[in-house]
Amino acid sequence: MLNRIWASFFLIGFLAAAGRWLFAGDSAVWAAMVQSAFEMAKTGFEIALGLTGMMCLWLGIMRMGEQGGAVEILARLFGPLLRRLFPGVPAGHPAMGAMVMNMSANMLGLDNAATPLGLKAMKELQGLNPEPDRATDAQVLFLVINTASITLIPVAIFVYRAQMGAADPTDIFVPLLISSFFATLAGLVVTSFFQPIRLLDPVVLAYLGGMSAVVGGMAWYFGSLDKETLERQSSIVSNLIIFTIIVVFLALALRQRVPVYETFVAGAKEGFTVAIGIIPYLVAMLVAIGVLRASGALDLLLDGVRWGVTAAGVDARWVDGLPTGLMRTLSGSGARGMMIETMKTQGADSFAGRLVSIVQGSSETTFYVLAVYFGSVGIKKERHALTCGLLADVAGFVAAVLVCYLFFG
Repeated sequence: MLNRIWASFFLIGFLAAAGRWLFAGDSAVWAAMVQSAFEMAKTGFEIALGLTGMMCLWLGIMRMGEQGGAVEILARLFGPLLRRLFPGVPAGHPAMGAMVMNMSANMLGLDNAATPLGLKAMKELQGLNPEPDRATDAQVLFLVINTASITLIPVAIFVYRAQMGAADPTDIFVPLLISSFFATLAGLVVTSFFQPIRLLDPVVLAYLGGMSAVVGGMAWYFGSLDKETLERQSSIVSNLIIFTIIVVFLALALRQRVPVYETFVAGAKEGFTVAIGIIPYLVAMLVAIGVLRASGALDLLLDGVRWGVTAAGVDARWVDGLPTGLMRTLSGSGARGMMIETMKTQGADSFAGRLVSIVQGSSETTFYVLAVYFGSVGIKKERHALTCGLLADVAGFVAAVLVCYLFFG
C-alpha cells in the first residue's frame, strides 16, 4: 500500500506538470519540482536531526513511567470496563491482560511497548477463535479501539510542533484529547451496531458517562471563554497536566526504587536511535509530497474542494487538513509527512498547522493496524472491522475540525 502511494505522488506530479507545460506554457514547473525535491530532502534531514533532543527527553520520561508502573495502574483502572466490553474473553484469560496492557501503553504513547502487546493480545484472542480465518467479535472490537485510541501524551506531535517552531507546542493537547475521545467513543458505538456490546451495562455507562462528562465539561467551559482567555487558559491547563504527569512518573519510579537517572538515560538513548532512524522515511515522504505540491496537483485538488465548500456557505479553512486526514487511514509516515509539510507551508501556529496536528493524533493508521494485527494470526475475513475503523477515523477528523474551530477558530 505505502509503495503505491509513494510512487503515485511522483506519477501524479509528473502528469500535472506535463499538463501545465503543454496547455499553459508553464515550463518553470519542472525546475520548481526539482527544487522542491531538493528543499524537502534538506528539510526532512534538518527536522529529524532537530528531533533528537526532544525525543531523548520524552522517551526518557516515558521509560521512567513504564518502569514505575504507570501502565499497570491504567490497566487496573480500566480493567472492569474492558471485561464487560469483551464478554467472550474468559476472566483471567491471558488475552484480557495483554489487551489491557496494550491499551494502557497506547494511552501513554508507548508505541514501542504497545505494538508487541497488541500482537500478543491478538494471538491470545486467536486461541479462542473457532474459525481461524475469520475475525471474532472480540478481535474486531480490539482492532477498532486500537485504530481510534485515546492518547494521553501525544509525544511525537509535541516534538514535531516544537521542531517546526510552534510558540507553545502543547497548546493542542486539550483539543487532541477531546477529538481522540470522540473517535474512540464513535468506534465503540458503531461497532455495537454490528455485534452485541453491552453499552447499557451500569459499569460501562459509568465509565463512558464519566469520561464523556469530563470531556464535554471541558469543551463547554472552554467554549464559553473569549478567544484570548481560551488560548491562555487552555495553554495553562495543557502544560499543567503534562508537567503533573512527568512528576507523577518520577514519583512512581522513586516509589518502586527505580534508578531514575539510569532509566531516563536508557530511554533517551532509544529516543536518539528513533530520531536518527526516521530520517530516510521522513525524507522519502517529504520529497514526494513536495513534488506533488510543486506540480500544482495538490493545490488543484484542495482548491476544488475549497470552492465547493465555500459555495455551500461553509468556512473552508478545514480543507487544508483533509490530505493529512485521508493519508492518516493509509500510512502513518505519509500522514506525518503531510502534517509537517502543512506546518512548513502555513506555519505551526496557523489554523491549518494546529488542525493537522490534532488530526494526526486523533486516530491510528487503520489499514496498517488491520494488516499487521490480523495478518499476524492469519485472519483473512475481517468482517466489519474495516468499516468500523474507517467510520471511527471519520468521527475523529470531524471532531478534530470542530475542536480546532472551538479553540483556535
